Amino acid sequence: MSSIKVLKNFLSITRHKSVASAAKEIGLTAAAAGQQLQQLESELGVELFDRTKRSLSLNHQGRSLIEPIQDIVARYEALGSDFKSELSGTIVLGALVSTLMGTFGSTLNKIKQSYPNLEVKLIAGLSSNFLDQVLDGSLDAAIVTESPYALPQNVQWTELYTEPMVLIYPAIKSKKGSAIKELSNDLPFIRFERNTWTGHLVDQTIRASKLVVKEGMELNSVEAIIELVRQGLGYAIVPKLANIAWDSDKQLQIAELSGKTIFRKVGLLERKKHSRQNITQAIKQHFLSTLYKKNDRPL
Repeated sequence: MSSIKVLKNFLSITRHKSVASAAKEIGLTAAAAGQQLQQLESELGVELFDRTKRSLSLNHQGRSLIEPIQDIVARYEALGSDFKSELSGTIVLGALVSTLMGTFGSTLNKIKQSYPNLEVKLIAGLSSNFLDQVLDGSLDAAIVTESPYALPQNVQWTELYTEPMVLIYPAIKSKKGSAIKELSNDLPFIRFERNTWTGHLVDQTIRASKLVVKEGMELNSVEAIIELVRQGLGYAIVPKLANIAWDSDKQLQIAELSGKTIFRKVGLLERKKHSRQNITQAIKQHFLSTLYKKNDRPL
């Protein structure tokens, strides 16, 4: 019967959709990782991936095995956990790069310090893509913005923190106190990709503040947008990330918006039942306790 290492190899390949990339993650050669996958398929008597010369895609049989194999690996890693007072094992999290520059980044560091035997594997991407990966089990959970659409019944989203959407413009191209109307005349608007969940919030902010924008570029990276604004190539609406020194940044200015403040809500997306709920519960509990501490501060 296949070893835990063979099962972990399979899960890694499902995440990366590449034997070579999975091999790098788990410390094997591509040939060894491929042999382990063939071993698993031989023992099960089915092929788990559809193969072409250039691609490897999980088929129906493979998708149906992700969750039970994750459960086996989780149970193995949890052996002896009753004798420990800390979390251990591995959790695979999807995370927006911007959340790592926000509140979640510092929180992740604190959780790792509290639980040194916990291994967190992070996969970067977009909220909409993460939903599919959480549904098919290739991710245990994901840190994403709140979906503008109704979610499937077998997943849940728990709010962790919020970030106000703010308008930023380059300090080097604008006089302090410049009107937003002047900005829109002089500079193009750099937009976050429209069909993403954060893109919907940008549109809400534009409508709430009754802005008229001169369209420029469209990107799907908050970090790239901020850097382009720093270079004086336009202005933008972005979430106010926690780990950027906005007040001391000499290349950026934040403009006050006249309309209702729109917030980007960041939360944890997970299936309602999965094998890493003890870890996701600890993540949620950390944010809940932090919220209580803030509310308990004297006025």
